[in-house]
Amino acid sequence: MSRSLRRGSIAAIAAIAIASLSSCAAGNTPDTLQIKPDNAAATVGTNLRLNNIVIVTGAGTVGDHTGPANVVLNIANTADTPAELQSITVGDSAAAATFTDPAGAPLSSIVVPAGGSVAIGGQGNPSATASASVHIGGFAKTVFTFKDGQKVEAQAAVSPDAGLYKGFGPTPTAAPVPTKSATPGATGAATPVAGATAPVAGATTPGAPVAPTTGAATPTGAATPGVPAAH
Repeated sequence: MSRSLRRGSIAAIAAIAIASLSSCAAGNTPDTLQIKPDNAAATVGTNLRLNNIVIVTGAGTVGDHTGPANVVLNIANTADTPAELQSITVGDSAAAATFTDPAGAPLSSIVVPAGGSVAIGGQGNPSATASASVHIGGFAKTVFTFKDGQKVEAQAAVSPDAGLYKGFGPTPTAAPVPTKSATPGATGAATPVAGATAPVAGATTPGAPVAPTTGAATPTGAATPGVPAAH
């Protein structure tokens, strides 16, 4: 084979290799491979999509945890009618979540508008909180039930209120303020009994000596002791 032919073959092989690498690079992008996030997702019927489902416990929780946990997710509704989420249960014990609006008022259900979406959890959004037994860092069975009877189950990751989920955990309950107790042995001033008679001014205190009255009249005709009678 002549030197020119060898050069042509090498160039052709290099071009094919570059084209192959380029196609691999294009094919390995997340959009091409449709890589899903680690968070759970689920589809209900043809119009409802539940995305990024996570169970978030309180800050500092580790290992096995039993107590308040928030269900965090986004629900998209492509139908031309609203969808109504009626219940969420968490864990093998199927602990029921309670719904509240952004101001903390109770909700009987959460409505997903037609052609729209609703975020559950986080500041300014409705919340769903259950007292559940879960394992931090593990997964918990989470079941969503809608008003039309449709139901879907997902295995949601369990995370503490930290990192990406900081601020998504349940609100800590304020500790009760201790009531001040009365000091032992302390006595307050006696309260006057209603209807009791007040002491009369000038009344003689029992047992006290009576002071002579100034200017009292001397009995008529009685001589003052020690003073000679007038003639």
